[in-house]
Amino acid sequence: MNQRLIAEIGKSQRLRIVNRLKRTQGLSVGELAEALGMSYMGVKQHCVELERLGYLDTWRRPRAAARAGRPELAYRLTRKAHELFPAASNAMTLQLLEAAQSLYGPLAPEKLLYRVFQRKTEAYLAQMRGATLLERAREFAALREAEGCMAEVEQGPEAGPVRMVEYHSPLAGLLAAYPALLARLEQEMVSRVLGVPVKREQTEVSGLYACIFRAG
Repeated sequence: MNQRLIAEIGKSQRLRIVNRLKRTQGLSVGELAEALGMSYMGVKQHCVELERLGYLDTWRRPRAAARAGRPELAYRLTRKAHELFPAASNAMTLQLLEAAQSLYGPLAPEKLLYRVFQRKTEAYLAQMRGATLLERAREFAALREAEGCMAEVEQGPEAGPVRMVEYHSPLAGLLAAYPALLARLEQEMVSRVLGVPVKREQTEVSGLYACIFRAG
């Protein structure tokens, strides 16, 4: 995490709140308190402060059908909160790719990024030991988690479809600059590592990012 911004946030309980919200599409104070084992008022005070600092915003979330009533207030991360998490690309990376394009032509960035992803794929494959798709997905998610991607694996009932969800992208800068290319390279990489075709779906709401890889 960005140490300067962590110092601004201060208390460790606030970091726990931010980390929990990062893996969701937003939670109410009550949901946060239950998930983190904290008091309702304690969570509320931290959320108010995080909103003041610009890391959270609020929205009126419709209640589930089983819980009739007025929409409830929920907190979610803002785009500023992305700066708290690991980044593997920065302004210099983008400048280098732009320079390569200027010197060697419009395909230079694609060729360079393709080679980088090829090497990353080979490094992942060398560490995979699982025999089944679920085992490989869990191993791969653990590797991605260690890189700051906040990855989780889910499987449907009765050994149904496997999907891997990443709640953070250290390559956010590159994704913004080369969205179609990065999406294709990530999809190809995950497909090779898992050994099956995958579909990639990306969503971004406020400061919340989620990338889902559906396997099989």
